[in-house]
Amino acid sequence: MTRTLTASALTLGYEDRTVIEDLDLEIPVGKVTAIVGANGCGKSTLLRALARLVPPRSGSVLLDGEDISRRSSREVARMLGLLPQSPSAPEGIVVSDLVGRGRHPHQRFMARWTARDYEVVADALDATGIADLADRPVDELSGGQRQRVWIAMALAQETDVLLLDEPTTFLDVTHQIEILDLLHDVNTRRGTTIAMVLHDINLAARYADQLFAVRAGRVVASGAPGDVVTAELMSDVFDLDCRVIPDPVSGTPLVLPRGRHRILPESQKDAVHS
Repeated sequence: MTRTLTASALTLGYEDRTVIEDLDLEIPVGKVTAIVGANGCGKSTLLRALARLVPPRSGSVLLDGEDISRRSSREVARMLGLLPQSPSAPEGIVVSDLVGRGRHPHQRFMARWTARDYEVVADALDATGIADLADRPVDELSGGQRQRVWIAMALAQETDVLLLDEPTTFLDVTHQIEILDLLHDVNTRRGTTIAMVLHDINLAARYADQLFAVRAGRVVASGAPGDVVTAELMSDVFDLDCRVIPDPVSGTPLVLPRGRHRILPESQKDAVHS
């Protein structure tokens, strides 16, 4: 089953500060969506509101057409998974136990594990390539391995929608690519709807089917990366002077910041392209 997730006239804020104002947004079903924008624009707040962690000041978040605030926590957890920024695990917990916590929404209080629970956890460990780490304490793992464990826990939750807040933060470039490749595989094989906040616009353009560009709490552009990522948008959203060219590997938009130093003189550019 696919789930729909939309925001309608959504306004969010903290105390006297408004972060998101009168925003309408629909997460494409069965696709990978990236939410991009400068620091402080409201990306993470929006994602947390979509997961019911930030209550709206006005407007609503609709999960399958029903206000998400009217659903029980267990019901939401069966339909929608969230990987927040910098999640923390209980000290000493091993990988399989942490991944197994993804089964809690499907279990009755104090009920014993079923064959299905064990099967789903084993599949999640295999899908994320960490089956050999099942008995290792989570706090002994590398950053990339820990992120795979958290994604495995989200997969064990068996939701049709997965929200991730900056899943590649603090990872080196190799592990960033591994995590995004993994999420692409999850989307392709399972049809999971994925929405994530990403800082790297080039990785967002490469891996997402749909981009939402946010500035000052409003979506200023949305669509396929090839339609959205332009030099004009980068100037408007990020205040960045740049060129946008086709990525020679993926064909998706590639942003090249100009900066103020080490810019190739015009007289040498033809030699580089020849």
